[in-house]
Amino acid sequence: MSTSRLKAGLASRPRPDWRNPLHLLAFGLGSGGLPRAPGTAGTLVAVPLYGLLLPLGSTAYVFVVLAMFLFGIWLCGRVSRDLGVHDHSGIVWDEWVGFLITMAWAPSGWLWLTAGFVLFRLFDIWKPWPIGWLDRRVGGGLGIMLDDVLAGVYGLIVMQAAAGFGPMP
Repeated sequence: MSTSRLKAGLASRPRPDWRNPLHLLAFGLGSGGLPRAPGTAGTLVAVPLYGLLLPLGSTAYVFVVLAMFLFGIWLCGRVSRDLGVHDHSGIVWDEWVGFLITMAWAPSGWLWLTAGFVLFRLFDIWKPWPIGWLDRRVGGGLGIMLDDVLAGVYGLIVMQAAAGFGPMP
């Protein structure tokens, strides 16, 4: 994409109100405001969040991710309405939740963290069935959250299958 087309696209895209804490949260503390690959940037911001949640243990981790999902339905729907755009590319709260799902029960280590990051992003971008189908048919905050949650579940399945074959080198 040319620089002029990128600038034109950014100029026409509704901008969040960075003074609004809901916009700041939905946009991943600002990471979703980047002009290129906001979903990847938002997922990168979720990596330290994952590190903060690890000491909680499995039950608390699942509870926090579930709470983030439920809150995200409301948050993403609200910010989407504020901006007048369904699933604005800068809303990355859903990426946070999806990545955290992929990383649930993941073995420790940088290779596993990298694998989880890549798997989640691939499933989120490719949207294999039924992710893409649901993404096109479910609206509102639930629709925004659902495709990333399913991408996270797909990533979780692959991670757990890989972990079952033994540790990565």
